[in-house]
Amino acid sequence: MREAGPMLLVVAAAMIDGGRVLVQQRPEGTALAGLWEFPGGKIEAGESPEAALARELEEELGVTVDPAALTPLVFASEPLADRHLVLLLYRLDHWEGVPQARHASALAWADMAILRALPMPPADLPFLEILAPLLGTGTL
Repeated sequence: MREAGPMLLVVAAAMIDGGRVLVQQRPEGTALAGLWEFPGGKIEAGESPEAALARELEEELGVTVDPAALTPLVFASEPLADRHLVLLLYRLDHWEGVPQARHASALAWADMAILRALPMPPADLPFLEILAPLLGTGTL
């Protein structure tokens, strides 16, 4: 087994609205540009995952989130070229404001049929199986 590089801790939100979840498209000029992902970002030193996600959602989408409203769902572990990604996905059902694409090329409210068709980073793909029952579509 190869040695893992430094750990990269990232948080993301499954913002659920009825049978849909919000995804954002990574902008040109970034790693994995053009792929669709769940909004979120890196955990800063001294931050809890929930505080980091609330901060990231305000920065990326302009929405206000109570960290206590975030429910842990699942995590993914993915080796990258020089680091090892640990991605924590939280469920979010309540927020204030209307999401805006501040740091993404686009936003989309996607049901499972749309999610299955979108190109996504490898770390996000395992989340689809977990989200299917939450979006009212059973399993994949």
